Amino acid sequence: MNNRAYLSLAIPLTISTMTTPLLGAVDTAVVGQLPDPAYIGGVALGTLIFNTLYWIFGFLRVSTSAFAAQADGASDPDQGILALSRPFLLAIAVGICFILLQWPIEYLALKLFSADSDVSQFAAEYFRIRIWGAPFTLMNYVILGWLMGMAKIKESLFLQVLMNVLNMILAILFVHVFSFAVKGVAAAALIAEIIATIVGLVIIIKASAFVWKFPSFQKLLDTQSMKKMFNVNKDLFIRTISLLVVINMFTAKGASFGTDLLAANAVLFQIHYIMAYFFEGFANATSILVGKAVGSNDKELYKKTLTLSKKWSVIIAFVIACIYGLFQNQIIALFTNLSSVIDLSITYGKWLILYPFAACFGLVIYGVFTGATEIAPVRNSMIYAMIVYILLQITVTPIWHNHGLWLAFIVYTIGRSGFLIMYTPRLNKKLFETA
Repeated sequence: MNNRAYLSLAIPLTISTMTTPLLGAVDTAVVGQLPDPAYIGGVALGTLIFNTLYWIFGFLRVSTSAFAAQADGASDPDQGILALSRPFLLAIAVGICFILLQWPIEYLALKLFSADSDVSQFAAEYFRIRIWGAPFTLMNYVILGWLMGMAKIKESLFLQVLMNVLNMILAILFVHVFSFAVKGVAAAALIAEIIATIVGLVIIIKASAFVWKFPSFQKLLDTQSMKKMFNVNKDLFIRTISLLVVINMFTAKGASFGTDLLAANAVLFQIHYIMAYFFEGFANATSILVGKAVGSNDKELYKKTLTLSKKWSVIIAFVIACIYGLFQNQIIALFTNLSSVIDLSITYGKWLILYPFAACFGLVIYGVFTGATEIAPVRNSMIYAMIVYILLQITVTPIWHNHGLWLAFIVYTIGRSGFLIMYTPRLNKKLFETA
C-alpha cells in the first residue's frame, strides 16, 4: 500500500460521496434564486427533517460497508451475501414505518423548530412528497455500502452520480421551467431515489463475482452474527443521535435569530457539508482497507492505511481551506442572489476556514474504527463532543449570538477529532497487539 494505491481508491470514493452534499447544495441554490428567503428556509428545514430521519439509520451504509469489506478480505461469498441481505430487510421495514408515521413525524418536527409561518409551510410541502421515498433512500444506503465494501468503486461512483445528477437536473427543470417551487425540489429527489434503487440492484447482481442466492432464514438470523451486527449498529445509532442533537440545536437556535439568518446559516451549512463529504471519501477508502486488513489479518496493510489516512487528512484540510478562503464570496454567491443573505453568509462564513483543520482527523480516522467494526470509541467521542457543544452554546450564544453559535460548532468539531484520536492506540493494540 502506497500513496498512489490509496489515492486510486480515495479519489473515486470522494467523487462519489461529493455528489450527496452537491445535491443539497443544488436544492438550496435552485430555490435561492426565488424572490423570498422563506423558500431557502423551507427547504433547509425540510432537508433537516430528512437528514435527521435518515442519518439516524446512516449506520446501514457504514456497517454494511465494513462487514462487506471484511467478507471480501476473507474471500467468503456467503458472508458477502449476508452482509447485504440483513441490513436490506431492515431498511425496507424502517422505510415503511416512516411512511406509516408520516403525520406525527411532520407535526413534531415542525413544532420543534420555531420558524416563521411561510418557512413552516414550505417545509411541510417538501416533507409530504419526499417521505414516500424513505424505503428507497434506506435501501440505497445498503446498496452503496455493500458496493463500497466490496471495492466496487466504479459501480458505486456510477450509482451515486446517476442518482444525484438526475436529482439536480429534475430540480432545475421542475422549479425553473415548470415553476413547481419547493414541491418540484422534493419530487425530483423522490424520482431519483426510486430509479437509483432499481439500478443499484441490477448493478449488484451483474457486478458480483459469485452467484446470488437468497440465504436461508437460519443463516440470515444466526444469533452470533446478528448480535455483532446489532451491537455495531447500536453504537453507530448513538453516534448519529449525538450528531443530530448538535445539528438540530444549531439550526433551531439559528432559526430563532430570524429568517435571513436562518437562510444564511443554511447556505453555510451546505458548504460545510461539501467539505465534510470530501473528507468522507477518504474515510470510506480507509474503512475499506482496514476492513480488508482485519478480514485477512494483514497487519502491514493496517499500519500503512493508518499512516496514509493521517497524512492525507492534513493535506486535504489545507487544500479545502485555501480554496474556500480564496473564493468565499464567489462560492456563497452560487447559492443565492439575495443581498441580505449573501452579506450575512460572508460575515459568518469566516468560521468555515477553520472547519477543515478542526474536522480532518476526526472525519478520516473515523474510517479506521468503522472498518474494524470497533464502534464504541466512535460513540464515546461523539457523546463527549456533544456535551462540549451543548455547554458552549448555552454559555457563549447569549453573548456573541450567531458568532457564538459557530464558535461552539467549531470547538465541537475539534472535540470529535481529539477524543477519537485518543482511542487509536487502544484500537491498534486490540487488533494486532503492537500495530
